[in-house]
Amino acid sequence: MKVLITGATGFLGSAVLRKLLGRGEEVRAMARPNSDRSLLDGLDVEIVTGDLTDPASLKAAVKGCQALFHVAADYRLWVRDVAAMHRSNVEGTRNIVLAAADAGADRIVHTSSVAVLATTPDGSPADETTPTTIDDMLGPYKRTKYLAEQEVRKLVADRGVPAVIVNPSMPVGPRDIKPTPTGRMVLEAAAGRMKGYVDTGLNMVHVDDCAEGHLLAYDKGEIGERYILGGENLTLKEILDEIAAITGGSPPWIKVPPEVVLPIAYAAQAWARLTNGAEPLVTVVGVRLAKKPHVFTSDKARAALGYAPRPARQGLADAVTWFREHGYLR
Repeated sequence: MKVLITGATGFLGSAVLRKLLGRGEEVRAMARPNSDRSLLDGLDVEIVTGDLTDPASLKAAVKGCQALFHVAADYRLWVRDVAAMHRSNVEGTRNIVLAAADAGADRIVHTSSVAVLATTPDGSPADETTPTTIDDMLGPYKRTKYLAEQEVRKLVADRGVPAVIVNPSMPVGPRDIKPTPTGRMVLEAAAGRMKGYVDTGLNMVHVDDCAEGHLLAYDKGEIGERYILGGENLTLKEILDEIAAITGGSPPWIKVPPEVVLPIAYAAQAWARLTNGAEPLVTVVGVRLAKKPHVFTSDKARAALGYAPRPARQGLADAVTWFREHGYLR
C-alpha cells in the first residue's frame, strides 16, 4: 500500500511515519520547500514537495496513494498572522482531504486535537461526546483545529469521504526538534528554569504510542468517528516533579495564581511582536487555558481500537534524554 503523510518533518508526523515504515508500508512524505527535513534523514521514504495552501501541488502528492495520514498543522499558541494559520490548518485540511478523496484514497486519517474538545464543568475527564462549540475555543490554534475537524466531518457527511478522526492530547518524547509548546515546557523544566507552577491538569502521551494509535485508527476506526489518543492525566506539579526526578534537579516549589502570570504573558507577547522574535514561552492563551484542568479519557480508543499507551513518565524520560543527547540542554 502506498501512503501519503503530511507533517512527517515534524514531531508527531515523524513518529507516525516511522510506525508506517515499521510495518512495511510504502510511504511518501509531503514537505514544504523550505521545511527542515532532518527527521527524514536515513529513512526509506519518498519525499515530494507540496504546500497545503497550494491545491495544484497536492494533486501530484496524492497521485497513486491508497491512504492519507494528514498530520500536518501549525501548532503554536501565539502567532502574528492568524490568517496564515487559518489558511494552513483549515483551508489546507480541506484541500488535502479533497485531493486524496478525488485521487481514490480508500482511507484517510485526520489528526485533529483534544484542543477541539471542551472541558467538563466538574473537572472530570472529557471524552469524544463532551459538548463543545466554536465559542469554547480560546485562541487561534484551538479555533482553527476545531474548524478543520468540522471541515472533515462535513466532507464525510456530504461527499462520503472515507475519513477517521483522531484527537491526540499532549505528545511528548524524542525527536521534538522545534520544539512544540509541550516540548518547550519539558525542556525549560529539565534545564531547571521553572521554579513555579500553575495549579492545572494536563493529559500527556508518549509520542510513539500516539503514533501507534493513528495506525490503529486506520485499521479499525469507523468512518466519521473520532478517537481521543491520550495517555495519563497529571497535574502540572506532578509533571514538573517527574521531570525533576528524571534529571536529578529540584522540583518547583512556588504555586503561582494565573492572574499573576497573565501580565507577564502580555509583556512577553508584546516584546516578541516588537522584536520580531519567536513565540514567547508564556502566552496569554496558555495562561487562560491553565485556569481549567484539561484532562481526557481514551476509553473509546482503548475499547474500539485496542489502544494501550504507556505511563507518561516514559515519554518525559525519553524527551529529556533526546534533548540532552542533541544539545538542547546545556
